[in-house]
Amino acid sequence: MFKVKVQRWRGAVWRDEPSADVEAWLVAGGMREEGSGDDFYSALTAETRAARARYNAEHDKPLITDAYSAHLLPGPDDHDRYRLESATRFALRLNRTVRELVCGSLRDGHEHAADFSGFRLGILVRAEDGHETYVAIRITGSVPRDLVTLILSRMPGCPPEAWFPEVALPERDLLPAEQVWSNLMDPKAAALLLDEE
Repeated sequence: MFKVKVQRWRGAVWRDEPSADVEAWLVAGGMREEGSGDDFYSALTAETRAARARYNAEHDKPLITDAYSAHLLPGPDDHDRYRLESATRFALRLNRTVRELVCGSLRDGHEHAADFSGFRLGILVRAEDGHETYVAIRITGSVPRDLVTLILSRMPGCPPEAWFPEVALPERDLLPAEQVWSNLMDPKAAALLLDEE
């Protein structure tokens, strides 16, 4: 483990393999209060020595180290929580980005795009007075079908069952690794989006 310091805060960081989803985990933390029983280092030492004593009492082959810290390391619950939090962060970012791209395109009629890990998302909205509001979503990169469904479901004012795969954008053909889906947006939803800004 590695020691980390931020002002009076102290922490113990465990490093996983470089290829792991999470390379570094903060496994313990507390405040430095030298001479106090609540001091982070004193508390961590006492905890890991007690863990060693428990381990030795429960196993035939005792540990010869002064301390035992395996109970601090990330387990399946920690990895599950990381994946859940990561998915939540992605969904929140996707919601925010879709709204920003839609609003940008509503204002100028041009495609607006953003990069995500593994793909690029572009949104084009064409709204003309007296006409329907056309929306095209462009995804560049290899993404699983459930991610496409997730992206399309984030579009405000578009019926989820009405998305249609396109073979071209209004002003150009598709490039390799691009997919485009189109729909009609409720003009009231478009106006509400712009009013919220």
